Amino acid sequence: MDVDLIIAGGGLVGLSLAHAVAAAGLQVAVIDPVPPEAATEAVFDGRVSALGRASYRMFDALGLTGDMASEAQPILDILVSDGAPASGGYRGPSPLTLHFGHTDAGAGPLGHIVENRVIRVAQNRAVAQQGNMTLIAPDRVLDAEPDSDGVTVRLASGDKLRARLCVAADGRDSALRTAAKIKTVRWAYGQTGIVTTVHHDRPHAGVAHEYFLPAGPFAILPMTGNRASLVWTEPTARANAIMQLDQNAFDAELSQRFGSHWGAVCSHGPRWSYPLAFHLARDYIAPRLALIGDAAHGIHPIAGQGLNLGLRDAAALAEVIVDAHRLGLDIGAPTTLAGYAQWRRFDNMSLAVTTDLLNRLFSNDLPPLRLARNLGMALVDRIAPMRNLFLRHAAGEVGTLPRLLKGQSL
Repeated sequence: MDVDLIIAGGGLVGLSLAHAVAAAGLQVAVIDPVPPEAATEAVFDGRVSALGRASYRMFDALGLTGDMASEAQPILDILVSDGAPASGGYRGPSPLTLHFGHTDAGAGPLGHIVENRVIRVAQNRAVAQQGNMTLIAPDRVLDAEPDSDGVTVRLASGDKLRARLCVAADGRDSALRTAAKIKTVRWAYGQTGIVTTVHHDRPHAGVAHEYFLPAGPFAILPMTGNRASLVWTEPTARANAIMQLDQNAFDAELSQRFGSHWGAVCSHGPRWSYPLAFHLARDYIAPRLALIGDAAHGIHPIAGQGLNLGLRDAAALAEVIVDAHRLGLDIGAPTTLAGYAQWRRFDNMSLAVTTDLLNRLFSNDLPPLRLARNLGMALVDRIAPMRNLFLRHAAGEVGTLPRLLKGQSL
């Protein structure tokens, strides 16, 4: 064997798995088509991630938060409200809202908002300090051929690597998933998410807003300073038209939706757009192969849980692999991988279905549904045990947590 583990895909989830397993003493090779200097440029990815409390603990356990802390904005409150268009503009949020406060969930913030670029920088700096990890980029995995003892991976560069296990962390259109004949359930939402950063006059006080409009959710995620990241969902045709507006017209559109609670707002820097779709792999494992992150599932960003879900995959698989290795077992054996698949299947499916239903419930302006969801939010807001259960889900603290998500090392 050249290494113990090969990871196809050096994104946020793939590198998290690599750091976890390498820190436990296994030899890991990560193959990614994007060189690290390009992946960490500001223009590569304009998104931010809402890291739940458990996910941030995982990064801390991996020694990555030191490079993130100065640019990680604590989430102190989450305000969920409903809104709908009115003649002449957008009316404000419904008076019946759902509020989550960090004091409701014990000490510390509910999570942190961190730019994806900042996470990538921290992960790539740590690669150089990790003697058990090799990052091969730019290159990509063409195919993986399993046998009874291991798996041989062929790279686009012509090189071959051999390991006990290969992990597909190669995104929504995973080539390894396709080659393994793992089928998916998928559909497109007909929506596009517009992402940009805005500057505002007044401090945000660490409050994240999820404002539901008929076209889709309009999320305002606080960043360090008087800045916020927008995840603005519109039907695809409408989103494409908005993306073509000049800055004045674009700012006028977003100001209608943003409101005046943080003063005057203006967009700053590039805009990005991402088509929104759902997919869920029918299996998470195949001979000598395991799927994690977007290779296994893709959900609607309505709850900001996409990366958190992938990190839970990485934490669970890392624990299964490391425990098997310490017992002298084959980390790529079917019995080893079955434990990972069983651990992750219910959590991934339940959150994927929940976000899909939430999007369908809130992305409309039907008066009966609007009344029902407003009353529902008000009811949850007034019942502390129910509100705290939602908080624990948002923080990633429900279910059987891997050790890394508890802040423990492997």
